[in-house]
Amino acid sequence: MDTTQKAVKRQASFCNAITFSNRPIVIYEQVRLKITKKQCCWSGALRLGFTSKDPSRINPDTLPKYACPDLVSQSGFWAKALPEEFANEGNIIAFWVDKKGRVFYRVNDSAAMLFFSGVRTAEPLWALIDVYGLTRGVQLLDSEIIPPDCLRPRSFTAIRRPSLRRETEDTRLSVSLCDLNLQEETFHVTATTCPIPQNSLNSQHSHLLPSQLESDLRFHHLRGPHVKILDDQTVARLEHAREERTLVFTSRPLRINETIFVKINKSNAVRTGTLSYGVTSCDPSTLRPSDLPYNPESLVDRKEFWAICRVVVPLQSGDILGFMVNSDGELHLSHNGAGTGMQVCVDCSQPLWMFFVLHGAVMQIRLLGSTILAERLGLSTPSSPTSTPNSPTVLCSGVSDPILSTCGSGPLCSSISGTAPNSPISLPESPISPSVSGPWGDECTICYENMVDTVIYSCGHMCLCYSCGLKLKKMANACCPICRRAIKDIIKTYRST
Repeated sequence: MDTTQKAVKRQASFCNAITFSNRPIVIYEQVRLKITKKQCCWSGALRLGFTSKDPSRINPDTLPKYACPDLVSQSGFWAKALPEEFANEGNIIAFWVDKKGRVFYRVNDSAAMLFFSGVRTAEPLWALIDVYGLTRGVQLLDSEIIPPDCLRPRSFTAIRRPSLRRETEDTRLSVSLCDLNLQEETFHVTATTCPIPQNSLNSQHSHLLPSQLESDLRFHHLRGPHVKILDDQTVARLEHAREERTLVFTSRPLRINETIFVKINKSNAVRTGTLSYGVTSCDPSTLRPSDLPYNPESLVDRKEFWAICRVVVPLQSGDILGFMVNSDGELHLSHNGAGTGMQVCVDCSQPLWMFFVLHGAVMQIRLLGSTILAERLGLSTPSSPTSTPNSPTVLCSGVSDPILSTCGSGPLCSSISGTAPNSPISLPESPISPSVSGPWGDECTICYENMVDTVIYSCGHMCLCYSCGLKLKKMANACCPICRRAIKDIIKTYRST
């Protein structure tokens, strides 16, 4: 937290950064904040909401790691995940509650959108902000009052509340001191870009496929009511003009390093939007059609692991997409044989089913088959290095620095998981030196004073204390003291007993 109590930055990992406003929010008062830091290695984004619990009376040690679903399961807390496509650096997010307990939000100058409802407004409400996942830093701006008659979409005229301006120190909106014990540190933002590959011509690309494909993969019989499964369960077709409840799943879990090829059978250039895809640890056989939501983002309330992305390139009929999860938990995408790099990190320590959401221009898709021969997929290009044990994977196409970089634009990915983190759980063993596997009591290899409690990503070595890990990560060309591989991130671990 900075000295003005207006800006906060999550120090490490992807969670454990719940904050509150220092005073109650009035009805129709817009809580406005700016996203100052984005970290591309995670999925999921900011969680926003309200609480009727006075933050000054909350013990920070009792706060859970996640606002959703842990905190919102408690009485007096309401929050929801911001769609990831809105969580870019520089975006200004405003959210507020009306007298009926409905929460709205807007991004920059966009129209208001209904976020969620059910908030009890008969008692004082404090703003709740969980700096989660991709969102690493936020700054609170001056709040505004929105008149009730200006809630119609695209008709906002905000009236500033003078008493909330910075001149009034006692009533300004700032982050409460009762949240996490954040230390001061200098904020450095490294901007990079993620080039979007050029879309190919509308033609058949069968020459891009391996000569032999496994044909056992089908769509699962469970599907959204607005999708029809055809041709021996290999084709999914949008059957409704509305773009709701269009989820389809694979019939079996993915295999590590298996690439699934999907062809765009039919597209409509008049419609906007594109194909969404993702993986989940939820077995589709355990779901009912009524469990499938209108909006996949609402799966955030479920306890299984869910990760969802959106294809950012324009898709045309005949295009072929390849999806592959490697042993490091990195989900890679190829488009017409050209690799677009890692899209999201997932938990590959458990079975993962793939799912697709037909949306916008994509009207029909076909499962062509799969293969384990990842080296033949065209995933390795100059702009998207292939993940190998001796070549750390960059997080965005075209980024040569192996250290974590902030990505201003790239794949639209979001984690819609419950308590499952979107960081790779099964970390690879270094090919250069055996993994450190000593007891918890081993001393840090840097200070030789503190106990080892931190894992280095992506080599997987556990040889540091968290304090030394933070210092090492900030150094130029930081590398593991055991195997000398570049440090992408550090992950603090905890005893189970």
